[in-house]
Amino acid sequence: MVEISTQTIAKAISQCIDKISCEVEESCYRALSKAYEIEDNKTSKFALKVMKDNFDLAKAEHRPVCQDTGMVVIFMQIGQNVVLTGELLQTAVDKEVEKAYTYLRKSVLDPVTRINTKTNTPSVIHTSYVEGNDVKIEVMLKGFGSENMSKVYLLNPAQGLEEAKRLIVDTVKSAGSNPCPPVIVGVGLGGTLEKCCLMSKHALFRKIGSTNPDPILNDLEQELLNKINDLDIGAQGFHGKTTALGLFIESYPTHISSLPVSINILCHCSRAAEVTIYGGKQ
Repeated sequence: MVEISTQTIAKAISQCIDKISCEVEESCYRALSKAYEIEDNKTSKFALKVMKDNFDLAKAEHRPVCQDTGMVVIFMQIGQNVVLTGELLQTAVDKEVEKAYTYLRKSVLDPVTRINTKTNTPSVIHTSYVEGNDVKIEVMLKGFGSENMSKVYLLNPAQGLEEAKRLIVDTVKSAGSNPCPPVIVGVGLGGTLEKCCLMSKHALFRKIGSTNPDPILNDLEQELLNKINDLDIGAQGFHGKTTALGLFIESYPTHISSLPVSINILCHCSRAAEVTIYGGKQ
């Protein structure tokens, strides 16, 4: 058995927040640079240049890459041989998130009273257990201009995959310029209502340009990405070749009487990172 303090985990998350609030994920930066290179619509190309310049300036001056500093979403895979010590995980993490957001906009509030918590907490933590002695942590700062454009459907299986594909493309089409395209699209297929939504969110952690290990899903990802880019929404809705930088699918077996489909949209700045704690050491 290996003991890992929740404080160690929380501090690693805080360090991630400090970095990703001012730096987009590297594969996202490369994909946006490529989109700029191939774009021939002058207005859209200008928008892509502004995005790139913003990324460069934010990193150089260590300033937030977006005014929406997001809600902290964490996926954590805990080795089954790990014993967590110290404060409750949620408590320890939220204390460090509050510190990390001292100089960042605080956007989290009560859904009924609309009173701001003034700490950007609580964070959203999803945990699962795997083999091993380590804790793998994935951290994302999720903005809600894109989150609000996301959808979930519980289809009749008779509607089939073709209807699911139509809805995925239509979700991006209906969102238009609202989620600050070019976007990144996470898709969950199967499971239950909540499992489907979790998969679509977790899919957003995939590196842009990576391939799906399932060849069927990989082909589906490419088909949907091409259809979305054929929508001609382009950067910030100015039309152009790139409406989505990437599209990623996670799937799970589901019940015979349903076909859950979840579409989670991320804006053009992917603020995500991962870190692994090995036996209490980062």
